[in-house]
Amino acid sequence: MINKDKFPLSLDITNLGNDLTIDEICQRQPIVDMFDSLLRKGECLGNDFTGWVKAEDILTKDEFGRIVACAEKLKAQTDVMLVIGIGGSYLGARAVIEALSPCPEKVVFAGQNISASYMTALKNKLKGKRVAINIISKSGTTTEPALALRVFMDLVKGCEKATLVATTDQNKGALLNLANKLGIEKFVVPDNIGGRYSVLSAVGILPIAYADVDVKALTQGAVDCASLAKNTSLKENPAYLYAVIRNVLSAKGFDIEILSSFEPCLLYMAEWWKQLYGESEGKQGQGLFPASCSFSTDLHSLGQIIQEGKRNITETFLIIEGGEPSCVVPMWDDDSDGMNYLAGKEVAWVNNMAYEATAKAHREGGVPNITIKLSQLDAYSLGALIYFFEIACAITCLIRGINPFNQPGVEAYKKHMFKLLGKPGYEKESVDTQGKQIITF
Repeated sequence: MINKDKFPLSLDITNLGNDLTIDEICQRQPIVDMFDSLLRKGECLGNDFTGWVKAEDILTKDEFGRIVACAEKLKAQTDVMLVIGIGGSYLGARAVIEALSPCPEKVVFAGQNISASYMTALKNKLKGKRVAINIISKSGTTTEPALALRVFMDLVKGCEKATLVATTDQNKGALLNLANKLGIEKFVVPDNIGGRYSVLSAVGILPIAYADVDVKALTQGAVDCASLAKNTSLKENPAYLYAVIRNVLSAKGFDIEILSSFEPCLLYMAEWWKQLYGESEGKQGQGLFPASCSFSTDLHSLGQIIQEGKRNITETFLIIEGGEPSCVVPMWDDDSDGMNYLAGKEVAWVNNMAYEATAKAHREGGVPNITIKLSQLDAYSLGALIYFFEIACAITCLIRGINPFNQPGVEAYKKHMFKLLGKPGYEKESVDTQGKQIITF
């Protein structure tokens, strides 16, 4: 039995102010109950992609063990892992690794862009190192990762079976065919889990395990969060409370949500969150635009527009309450910088005071904000946070009549790109590259 009072995640809604009352929130309880039921029964929009809802079923015990064993074998044989993938094939893993790994530089990434400068610099960085490649693609034909595999494949030539691993479709696709041809180890991109919800599958667990993160604790955090989320009460379920708050604020004209953190290691957690909510919610002319800030750095740039700009912003703070390393402000004899009033204080305490001041100031400036609090930053807590965001995202979309699991708009640029690149089969696509006006000075 999970003790909810000791669960590492909580939601503070103190700074919503008058923009949203608890009565307005609780009025949505019946609709939340209905869509929760549809989601769990697999009867909702996009029901083919709800395999992540039962977090304990994402990976069998045997498959989880095989992934961990592969990661250990690769760590013994290589110096660095190159993960090739785009979107959900890399963002979740990178978010966890950047936040938790004792050596995040052990895992590097390609296939998330088409930059010659980036690829060249990365190849130079990897020269002389023993490299493991984990190529992640359901089809094997997505342009960015497929191109990257061609560019970086020579890093493992002659030792493909030992250091090249494919995470791909179980039954079909170009990457599966290549993996079978080379006889390399394979893991499955689940058919019933979309990319942005796949971090707790083989897609994310293999590179995360290679980076020395406790993947058992990570998955247990998600499983426990999933268990607690079965209670749909908006007074008991922080994920559903978050979903309802976002929807009601959106209806009131707040169309931008900023995820703000005071910890730089959470930068890629925000990037994963942006993909999760942007691709899931941004349809049918709807959706809060997901943005992010890294404070206190961005308080000296974007802080001005948040405080006094157009009042269409809502803010979600992601705060770590404890477990930070001890770092004490030193005393200076001459106090030349006037900072002795902080001497002897923990830097983590100063950082927390900056958060409290920011949340209060932004509320006073007309920005309703809430705070997601993690008791500490560890694998268990981060696993809980991942599931929290996923289940909240699904309910957010379903309440609005949106399929949370497709991304039809992502295909639009591809048709134009394939035509311009001369890809066979796209010759008849209508792409206007003429009549451009270029003004030079």
